[in-house]
Formats: sequence, C-alpha cells, structure tokens
Amino acid sequence: MTAPQQQAADTGELSAVLARILTEVGPSAGLAGRVADYIPALSAVDPATFGFAATDLTGHTIGVGKWRTPFSIQSVSKVFSLALVLAIEGDQLWRRVGREPSGNPFNSLVQLEHESGIPRNPLINAGALVVTDRLLTLTGDARGAVRDFLRAESGDDRVDFDAAVARSEAEHGDRNAALAHLMASYGNLENPVADVLEHYFWQCSIAMTCGDLALAGSFLARHGVRADGSRLLSRSEAKRVNSVMLTCGAYDAAGEFAYRVGLPGKSGVGGGILAVVPGRYSLCTWSPALDERGNSVAGVAALDHFTTLTGLSVF
Repeated sequence: MTAPQQQAADTGELSAVLARILTEVGPSAGLAGRVADYIPALSAVDPATFGFAATDLTGHTIGVGKWRTPFSIQSVSKVFSLALVLAIEGDQLWRRVGREPSGNPFNSLVQLEHESGIPRNPLINAGALVVTDRLLTLTGDARGAVRDFLRAESGDDRVDFDAAVARSEAEHGDRNAALAHLMASYGNLENPVADVLEHYFWQCSIAMTCGDLALAGSFLARHGVRADGSRLLSRSEAKRVNSVMLTCGAYDAAGEFAYRVGLPGKSGVGGGILAVVPGRYSLCTWSPALDERGNSVAGVAALDHFTTLTGLSVF
C-alpha cells in the first residue's frame, strides 16, 4: 500500500471512530455536570455542546460535532506556556515548580503554603502563574507569545484573546491573586503580581476551535517538532511535557483520567481537553459541562471511547 493509500485508509478508520463517538457520547453531553459559572463569561455556553477533532502527524485534521466552533481554552493554554519556557531555557524552570500530582483542587492555597511557595506542578493554577511569570521575563509579553505560537501552529490568524472572558476572570480572580501574592511573599515571582495576573488571565481567555487546538498540540505528537518542521523541544523535553500532562493534566482527577483514557491530556474549565497519542495523533474534545473536579464529563467519556475503540494509549 502506498503512503497516500495508507493515509486514506487511516483517515477512513479514524472518521468511523469519531462518527461512532459522536453517536454514542454526543447525546449525553450536558446531561451530567455543570458549566464553570464561577467565571460569569463562561456560564452562558450551552452545556450540551460537543465537538471532537483529531490531527495526524502531517497536520491532516478531521472532526465531528461542533469542532469548528471557537471556545475558551482556559487551562489548556498552560501546556503551551510550559513548552515555550522549556524551549527557551530548558530545565531551569524546575527550580521554581515541581512535577508531582497535586492531589488537591487546582486553586488550593493550603498545599502551596505548606511547600513554601513552590507549586506542586506547572499545570495547576499556582504552577502556571510561575510559568507565566518566567515567560514574561524571557519574552516581555507572555500572553502574546502563547497566542502567536498557537496561531503559527494552527495556521489560523483568527486565534485571539476573548476580552470579555479576560475581564470576567480578572473581576473574579481573587483566589488566583491570593496564590500569586503568596508565592511572591516567598520570592517565587520575578515580576509584579498585577502584571503576572494580567498575562495569565488573557492567556487563559484565548478562543480556539477543536480543530485548531488539535493542530496546535500536534508538536507533542511529533516529539517536539513544529508544524514547519523546526524543532521546538528535544525528544526528551517533549516526553517530559507529555508525562506531566499524564500525571497532572486533569487537576486532582489525573489518576482517574489516566485510568480511563491512558493518554497525556490537559483539561480546561472552558470544557476543552487536549490529548496526545505520541507518534500518531493530537486530539481535542470540547463539551462545557464539567464534573466536580473541573473536567469535561463528555470530553473524558469521548477520549475513553477513542482509546477503547482504537486500542491507542501509552499503556
């Protein structure tokens, strides 16, 4: 079988899998869980919405449901800010943030104080604030660096911030401000707290489609190689980002996510989940109704179906 024939066969099989997921999971979207109403700008999204997109190593993308509808990526953005910092300065970041699962809610103050202002991992809010702080120091524009990277990797210049979401987060961001001030008191922020928070809120407000987000995350499926063929991360660094996603990407339900899905993944309270099949695919699901730990109910179910139907996982 020639390469084009193999790709066509793979695409046909993948299309059948996604169609089955849409049929079996899509109708249940919104029946369990609730939208993230603590950020008012996110509360108006229809909880029954469901989309799923998959991108292969060549950038070929297919999807089902609302996979072309933009949504607020929220904490999924943390994967990209982490990758950008690691690409610039390598392992130096790990002096300021750990790599262990938190076991506590993503915005917990208790653990942070117990561990003297060093966040448990870069994918909870405190850790992401440290990463944003470092990216701000390194680039002068943390939020712009993340947006521009997402535009480049997705090939979509329409990817941008949602000002209404950013303002809503800032107006209701007291817990994040508390985390930032606590870390600053321990000397673990380099920039003024207000500046770090501003860049963090705007970064989280970025709106993308499932298709664009799957494309943007595919450098992790390619072991660190960007869409243009250049290398962002070494193979070892890409492995480490994927491993942190696997162990820490679903807040304090990372163990359950690994058990059910078996892939590196990062969720966001906008209802999106980015997942990676190293060497094969980058996946993105979106459904806004969240479980009590902040993960999309239908999104986790869809990814569980995907790995069950395809047999693709890291285990």
